[in-house]
Amino acid sequence: MPLPPHSLLRSTLRALLAPRRAAAVVVVVAPLVAVQARLSTDPRAGWLGLAMCLACVMLAPLSWRTLFPAGAPRPPTWSAPFGRLIVYATMGAGVVSLLGFALPSALAMGPTLMTTDVGLLVSLALFWVGGYGLGRDIDLESGLAEARAEMAWLTRRAEHSRLLALRTQLDPHFLFNTLNAIAEWCREDGEVAERATLRLSDMLRTILDASRVPTWPLERELALCRMLFDLHAVRDPGAFEVRWAVDDLPAGVSVPPMILLPVCENAMKHGVGAGHRGRIEVGGRTRGAGPTAGVELWVDNPGPYAGPREGGEGIASVTQRLAVAYDGAASLVVEGRGDRTRATMILPGAQPLEDA
Repeated sequence: MPLPPHSLLRSTLRALLAPRRAAAVVVVVAPLVAVQARLSTDPRAGWLGLAMCLACVMLAPLSWRTLFPAGAPRPPTWSAPFGRLIVYATMGAGVVSLLGFALPSALAMGPTLMTTDVGLLVSLALFWVGGYGLGRDIDLESGLAEARAEMAWLTRRAEHSRLLALRTQLDPHFLFNTLNAIAEWCREDGEVAERATLRLSDMLRTILDASRVPTWPLERELALCRMLFDLHAVRDPGAFEVRWAVDDLPAGVSVPPMILLPVCENAMKHGVGAGHRGRIEVGGRTRGAGPTAGVELWVDNPGPYAGPREGGEGIASVTQRLAVAYDGAASLVVEGRGDRTRATMILPGAQPLEDA
């Protein structure tokens, strides 16, 4: 989800402590304080200079961000922005006067470099310019971070919406042909027709369940793929056999729902469905060791690989969903191996994002 709002004071202090800003502040403040201590007669001059610098660094950007909030709509007249500029200029003059004039007088301090007339004007200019620069930089960085977070959230929401529509991605010709076959079996073999109807019903019910959950166990994904192959086997018995090599898969692995199903459907459509009869292999194994161990899954089917097909959306959709669910750490590669085609899916050890 988009980043929640933070306290303006906390977010400003956190941004000022960021290494790149803190380093820049030190580069400016340290020489200024050193010159203040060296060229002033009062031994407390260095501490006074440090107090003035820190007050300006902390209060100036906070004042600017308070008076000119990022993303706020611009007023229709010139009075409001000029009024806020006057308030900002007055606040700077007040802080510099308090620390550069009133405080030294109260402490009966002698003259220092930063409390001379020229020194006070320089300090005031640093307050105004530094507050504007730091405040704008913090707001721009914060806005960029929020925009990136919102973009990532919207991307995952879009992928979740795509998952809701994924139920319709199952090859419609396969469904139509299966229903037609069931209608014929109703006249010829009622038992086969009943078995096919129940399998089709179970498969569609599982697909419906998949669209309602962000992740589910890999075992359920493999079970859904088995249903797909079983339905094809009912329609065209003897056209193919499936070899399952998934015994080495670890337990407790979660995956995005219906992430392997389009790969299996692709193997049937462009393998057995294209006249390349034979063995289909669905396998998996652990990659690496320990808590960071990943998973490798593959689907190997008969038929040479002819490259990406124009207008094909199944593999492209799976690749995009993997990129979103695993933040770019997962991959899907389809390649030819002689007269066979293998799709290999690499999943990292981290669990997929639940709103992917």
